[in-house]
Amino acid sequence: MTASSARPAIVYASVHHGNTAKLAAILAAELSADLFTAEEAAGFDGRARELVGIGSGIYFGRHHRSLLRLVDHWEHPPRTLFIFSTAGLPILRCWQHAALRRRLRRKGCRVVDEFSCRGWDTVGPLWLMGGINRRHPDGADLERLRQFVRRLPRS
Repeated sequence: MTASSARPAIVYASVHHGNTAKLAAILAAELSADLFTAEEAAGFDGRARELVGIGSGIYFGRHHRSLLRLVDHWEHPPRTLFIFSTAGLPILRCWQHAALRRRLRRKGCRVVDEFSCRGWDTVGPLWLMGGINRRHPDGADLERLRQFVRRLPRS
């Protein structure tokens, strides 16, 4: 895959309930961005992209392993990124985003902002009780996401 323009791009992994796919679709629409799954972004050349959003659900305190692996193997990472996620406990975003943020910074990327909201979480023992945040992301979460997009730096 090649980056044919300076259009923004959204790279995401949405594994269980489509929580993060909802965010990714809205981000792509709001930013007029190209949308890629983590698998589709394997040969991603981010150097020509003005902005890249990267995110997934949070699994046991960090982004999905497919995103972490992708970043570890990026030969041509984007210069400017933002991180996003859905999580059972998004209040812990600072720690939940830390592994991805560290990897991106080691690759020379500048992380300009971060977004997280509640998402239906049934990972681990939570499935026994039907999970938490079953109806999230909801309309209020998605409106916060749209406000977040308006604050992002543009080139």
